[in-house]
Amino acid sequence: MKFTPLKTLAASAVLCALSSTAYAATAAKIGDTEFTYGGYIKLDSMWSDYSAGAPAGSNVGRDFYVPSTLTVGDDNSSDAVFDMHARESRFNFGTATVMDNGKTVNTKIEIDFLASAAGGNERVSNSYAPRIRHAFVTYDGWLFGQTWSNFQNVGALAETLDFVGPAEGTVFVRQSQIKYTTGAWSFSLENPESTISTTSGMVVTDDASLPDFTARYTHKADWGNIVVAALARQLTYKVGGVDADETSFGVSASGKINLGEDNLKFMLTQGKGLGRYVGLNVAHGAVLNGDELDAIDSTSGFVAYQHKWTSKWRSTFLYSFFSADNNTDLLAISGDPTESSQSYSANILYSPVKRLTFGAELKHAERETESGVDGDLDRLQFSVKYSF
Repeated sequence: MKFTPLKTLAASAVLCALSSTAYAATAAKIGDTEFTYGGYIKLDSMWSDYSAGAPAGSNVGRDFYVPSTLTVGDDNSSDAVFDMHARESRFNFGTATVMDNGKTVNTKIEIDFLASAAGGNERVSNSYAPRIRHAFVTYDGWLFGQTWSNFQNVGALAETLDFVGPAEGTVFVRQSQIKYTTGAWSFSLENPESTISTTSGMVVTDDASLPDFTARYTHKADWGNIVVAALARQLTYKVGGVDADETSFGVSASGKINLGEDNLKFMLTQGKGLGRYVGLNVAHGAVLNGDELDAIDSTSGFVAYQHKWTSKWRSTFLYSFFSADNNTDLLAISGDPTESSQSYSANILYSPVKRLTFGAELKHAERETESGVDGDLDRLQFSVKYSF
């Protein structure tokens, strides 16, 4: 086999949850296969003030903004906490092999260390178990494996220091799927799972007899792009002799508008029973009402404007919202679910050299339950990130 040493390659950026650039570099080429790697190292430092008391230190909402974890209740329970971690740091590895027919088989696997319960502790080791973000193979328009849902437009996510940014307002999910892309259209069959409200709390079920189905159309132009996506899925609950199911649908429109060197990104999503697909599961998919499921309607969205002050300085201004239309007749079953959530943020980012970014971001977030109980969060975040 012939080994080709490291060479400089201008590779296409890998779009991540943070919506900033992750670079890929050619590591080697052996025969007809090219091997690439990339990722970034990121340090996050956060001062967070919760109006109704801070969640436990092990809560995922302390690492990045997760709307459902924002505490609600007594305004006199204000609690400020400081957190620092490098868990968002990630690494990806990929291959591209030219086959005998001239077509290429691509693979990619990527890991980071967020939202992993197993590992060390903050007393000594600060060790965290890696988790799979992406693991897939593509060939001739087909994709097999785990990656972003076809219902999600990752390209619409704003550049924020927070891991997600418009958490309550965006479709955000990675899962196993079979996807086919032809021209501007893509279709997928994806892993089904339902989150159901019951008298004993949320129940996660994996009893669907059909995969989730998505269809998506992307239009690109000089002014930017727009993506329209549709989702159809089966919500199920098969526990304790109950066999209930409900069909749910959703539609999402998103995109990016170029404004010279600036840009405007947006998303608007509406549907019935979207559950885990929207807002990091800020609302469940349905409520179990006897032996039937009552799907929860929701509307969500965000708008983000990025302004470039100079070639090295830039800012993003973001507004994000979520609203659920809960059936108030079923509150005895569902408890006191989230009725609405919204957040505002603004940041300043400085890149003295390519791939290295220093930033500061201020976020204000609010959550209100159906009974009117609310809480808010004020967070000041500082980050340093180097992409390789």
